Amino acid sequence: MTGGQIGNVDLVKQLNSAAVYRLIDQQGPISRIQIAELSHLAPASVTKITRQLLEFGYIQEVAQQASTGGRRAISLKTQVTQFHTIAVRIGRDYLQLSLHDLSGAVLAQDESSIQYRDQGELVGQLFDKIALFKASNEARIQQLIAIGVILPGLVNPVQGEVEYMPNTKIDDLPLAKMLKEEFKVESFVGNDIRAMALAEHYFGATRDCNDSVMISVHRGTGSGIISGGQVFLGSNRNVGEIGHIQVDPLGEQCQCGNFGCLETIAANPAIVKGVKARLAQGYSSSLADEANIDIDTICEHALNGDALATQSIVRVGDQLGKAVAIVINLFNPEKIVIAGHITKAKEILFPAIQRNVVSQSLTAFHKDLPIVSSDLELQPTMGAFAIVKRAMLNGILLQKLMDSAQ
Repeated sequence: MTGGQIGNVDLVKQLNSAAVYRLIDQQGPISRIQIAELSHLAPASVTKITRQLLEFGYIQEVAQQASTGGRRAISLKTQVTQFHTIAVRIGRDYLQLSLHDLSGAVLAQDESSIQYRDQGELVGQLFDKIALFKASNEARIQQLIAIGVILPGLVNPVQGEVEYMPNTKIDDLPLAKMLKEEFKVESFVGNDIRAMALAEHYFGATRDCNDSVMISVHRGTGSGIISGGQVFLGSNRNVGEIGHIQVDPLGEQCQCGNFGCLETIAANPAIVKGVKARLAQGYSSSLADEANIDIDTICEHALNGDALATQSIVRVGDQLGKAVAIVINLFNPEKIVIAGHITKAKEILFPAIQRNVVSQSLTAFHKDLPIVSSDLELQPTMGAFAIVKRAMLNGILLQKLMDSAQ
């Protein structure tokens, strides 16, 4: 057998093992017979794979299912509580960490501020924070199987390389490789918005559909597209830049160089800037009494009936709705998810989005289309855990763990 043939055999084994593990994880408790039927694998192959997964402790046998005649089948489900992951979200001036078991449950979390201008400063602080977090949670960690890191910018998720980050000097940073060398554990790196869209699909608002779009309104405006249950990526892995759709040709100049991009209107800094500018012009508002105006404050005042705050949220909804309509016409998703603190005023925001969606997208596409808020807004590191979970479900991490245990 040639090297290529051996490689193909190994790949088939990995894919088959992943298919079996995925079914047990997503539909367990499930019997071997049911696994064979759903995976279209031979019963003997399913028995061999499950025996191996049992030996390594990644699945367990549970109470027998009710008999339908003949010998009762034993059910299988995944083991989750003893396998742990550190999930990290890097922001522009903050770093959030959490410890998860394989079910996604958060066992510990921490947040701190960071300042970095280049990849050397970024990596140094990242490693220090992870090491400290790991040490402080040593008693909780039974078996650390992976580290997941998400960040803003352009990432090659296959190689785990960071190619670009806003306001940071980056030179093809092999972050996943460096993390693995430093902490001796498999590591994965991804774009924060795309990873959060995946997290919504695994654990949040889009668990019930395979085609969805998540739009994030934070310091910038971005989107993650789920197609066929997978994150949609272009050839250079950089898609979903909804924030740079032009919605106002006469608008302010964006950092990208264009004028009137959605991000100049529908991003937290732009919203706050607009409110402060109107207050300076003499607009009457209860916000004038606030010492610190941020997006949460604006939402609160809008919900309390303040006209300026309400108008600001509606303006965002109108422009966001135009971009959402374009996305709907392009991708015909089953669900749209809006993420960001601005959804605290969704009673005001969503009707404005909906009006524009109805007037500017195909009726067949927007009819009965749910537009909902994120389920994971208060769990910002779930995207980092989701990319580890994906590696487990597609067999990449699962195979590496079994190989290292042999």
